[in-house]
Amino acid sequence: MKYLSFSVASILMGTALAAAQAPATHTPATSPATTSSAAAPAQAKVAVIVFRAAVSQTNEFQRDFADLQKKYDPKRQQLSALNTQIDTMTKALQTQGTTLSDEERAARARAIDEKKKQLDRDSQDAQSDFQSDMQELVNRIAGKVGDVMTTFAQQHGYTLVLDASQSQDSPTVLYAVPSIDITKAVIDAYNEKSGVPPPPAPTPEAPAPQTTPKPATPPQ
Repeated sequence: MKYLSFSVASILMGTALAAAQAPATHTPATSPATTSSAAAPAQAKVAVIVFRAAVSQTNEFQRDFADLQKKYDPKRQQLSALNTQIDTMTKALQTQGTTLSDEERAARARAIDEKKKQLDRDSQDAQSDFQSDMQELVNRIAGKVGDVMTTFAQQHGYTLVLDASQSQDSPTVLYAVPSIDITKAVIDAYNEKSGVPPPPAPTPEAPAPQTTPKPATPPQ
């Protein structure tokens, strides 16, 4: 039962930045000589970012997501225990069914059905609550990552940033050279600004103790 799964919606950042935000102004007519000496428009500078990765790989998101998982650990354990109880009751009914009266079998079947309905209701409630909290987390971090990305793009002269988060329905970027991918740079800039340290590395599981085999006894 995957009631703690989540997906992050793709956020398209295909908008012109500072250069494209300036309001259009009327240009008065000029003579041919003036026109020929006019400055050429600035060349576009494009970057790509895997925005979903930029959000989910920040230290702040990983820390808060770990806290969110801990928040729902008791509910997950409760649902697991209820599911185990239903399995136990079902197996008992199957093995003891022939020795029970019709009334007892019907009563146990009703009890199992009620437990299943309770499990379904509780699972849906947990799924809804988790998705709501997850969406709030994603929106909060995504908004701040977007601000850092915009500042980074402006500081480095990018006029357009495209989202390279691939979607099976409508891929945004089909190809881009690695040199214009600013995902890691934005993640690093965000982590530096937030001041949140990286999450601790998972503790490796202790290896199973190895027994030293006894030496073979030489034949007499």
